[in-house]
Amino acid sequence: MIGPELFDFLRELEQNNDREWFKARKKRYEAEVVDPVTDFIINMAPRVAAISPHITVDPRPNGGSRFRIYRDTRFSKDKSPYKTHVGCQFRHEAGKDAHAPGFYVHLGPGEVFFGGGVWGPQGEALRNIRQRIVDKPARWEEAVEGIDLRGDQLVRAPKGFDPEHPLIDDLRRKSFFSFQNADEKLATSAKFEDAVEAQFEKVAPLMGFVADAMGVEF
Repeated sequence: MIGPELFDFLRELEQNNDREWFKARKKRYEAEVVDPVTDFIINMAPRVAAISPHITVDPRPNGGSRFRIYRDTRFSKDKSPYKTHVGCQFRHEAGKDAHAPGFYVHLGPGEVFFGGGVWGPQGEALRNIRQRIVDKPARWEEAVEGIDLRGDQLVRAPKGFDPEHPLIDDLRRKSFFSFQNADEKLATSAKFEDAVEAQFEKVAPLMGFVADAMGVEF
């Protein structure tokens, strides 16, 4: 089970984000962050499989569901080498990047959330989602009933779509993703996996709609 030690470590990392500090505490990082998150991923595998057999839940330390702690600083002014949160992405089997439909869990000091959908789809994938909203408006409204969509929107209607369309607010979206905010108390409790599973089930209709639009099974 994820313990408060995970958040304690990440808070200390925020204050000491350098390689020497981290290297000296690598074993602690493995014990307090990697191991409990790996156990969480393993425990989530059958829960996610029951929602969709096409979502990959992979506990491997490299190339698996847990994102690496190392930041890509090549194009950033912030040269801090480490992320100060833990992210887990359960990807669709058809997609190898963050732009495919998937579930996500975020664990950071004062910042815990989890949900699903597709974040920042590009080009044809984005247009196909928007077109499916136009073609299947009733199904879209059913898919997003009772959930809040997150992410940026275009200021104007996307090219090729009616600015007066009744669902124009959704057509202007750049992402189609919904998540539930939580806190460290829940994340370190025995109820956390149940809460994550419940949210994943809640956003499953959205995931199914997006998957259909992108031409993949859900």
